[in-house]
Amino acid sequence: MNNSFACALVLAGGKGTRMHSESPKVLKTLLGESMLYYVYNALKPSLGENVFTIVGFEAERVEKAFPDMKDRFVLQAEQLGTGHALQMGWECIKQTESEYCLVINGDTPLIQEHIVADFLTAVQRDGSDISFVSITPDDSGEFGRVTRDENGQVAAIVEAKDYDESVHGPASGEVNAGIYCLKISAVESLLSKLTNNNKSGEYYITDLVDLAVESGMNVTAVNAGDSIDLMGINSPFELAQAESVLRLRAAEKLLNSGVTLHNWESVVVGPCVKIEPGVEITGPCEIYGLSVIARGSVVESHCRIVDSEIAEGALIKAYSHLEDAQVGRDCMVGPYGRLRPGAVMEEGSKVGNFVEIKKAVLGKGAKASHLTYLGDSEIGAGTNIGAGTITCNYDGVNKHKTVIGEGAFIGSNTALVAPVTIGKGALIGAGSTITKNVNDGDLGVARGKQVNISRTFKKS
Repeated sequence: MNNSFACALVLAGGKGTRMHSESPKVLKTLLGESMLYYVYNALKPSLGENVFTIVGFEAERVEKAFPDMKDRFVLQAEQLGTGHALQMGWECIKQTESEYCLVINGDTPLIQEHIVADFLTAVQRDGSDISFVSITPDDSGEFGRVTRDENGQVAAIVEAKDYDESVHGPASGEVNAGIYCLKISAVESLLSKLTNNNKSGEYYITDLVDLAVESGMNVTAVNAGDSIDLMGINSPFELAQAESVLRLRAAEKLLNSGVTLHNWESVVVGPCVKIEPGVEITGPCEIYGLSVIARGSVVESHCRIVDSEIAEGALIKAYSHLEDAQVGRDCMVGPYGRLRPGAVMEEGSKVGNFVEIKKAVLGKGAKASHLTYLGDSEIGAGTNIGAGTITCNYDGVNKHKTVIGEGAFIGSNTALVAPVTIGKGALIGAGSTITKNVNDGDLGVARGKQVNISRTFKKS
């Protein structure tokens, strides 16, 4: 669809008091990404960058979360309702020179791109002045009720708290999903007529329907049945329900692409993650952010992987945590391995039980198999790091680097006090505290002299 046909206005100014949180509701996450992310993702294929967002509560936090959209936020300093939000964004809408404006709430993370595309296609076909999506859920909840006249034409949308059967008649079960498409030239004359004469004292977009009907405009509702994809999030329970839906969708997509999932109901994969066919994953497991896992890799249970790259044939054993790390071809991590930001494992290297790496490169075939901390380090190919080794990289003010050459052997329970360099093929005796450089091929030992003292025990 031509982007000049429609722009979009996302309503994201509310606090969401029923979420019981100090953060904006639209920044609440599902599978590691915010509600607002999912809405933008659904809009982009049809509308491109022609999307504006109304912000209000904690506006700076919302804007900071989406720096690429910094010029397309509109502040609603006072949150006086959806109609008021539309009024605040109207100048930006007109400047797009689009024919229509799609209005959508920012708390609908289940919305999918095909729903947006189908709705816009229906609007373009019907040429309505105002069109909105309606649904017929099992529970109408707090959705605005849709009323129709004797000819089946839309008569009004009445907010749930204002609905009175003695006035409006028996409820039909059809409710407003909160997604509108407004013909800009037609609706502009109606905006100034919105009032706040209701129980909430707010200006409602839904009142535009009444005004349009009174003016003889063409108002249509595109019914989407009982689709849960259009339902907004108003509570932690509803957030959890929506996340479950997204989790199952992601798992089904992976299974259909050729990824093997064991205990698949407990595998959690974020929407930006890329996993190639032939990968094998066992739940429970969480994979988020921009993580990439190449074919032939295996991820065992109870792992958490964030913004990390895992190459072909790698094995991530149980209970391992990876964040902003790179794992090379045929590497092994864990069990209970921890790779922190900046950790790089080159081909065939190994990080074993209770080993932590941060901002360090483990060279090809190098091994750190047990109980080790490697920070701000370069470890050469083929090096063996003994159990209990630590790089002492922080002096209380600055971080310092440890460099270990190829083929070195670091004995167990060694402390390497950075900055320090261990040469190629060097050997460090177990229990040493190394504070000076060790040349290629040399033996470095730094221990206190052992003293044995006889003890005499008296019987009581």
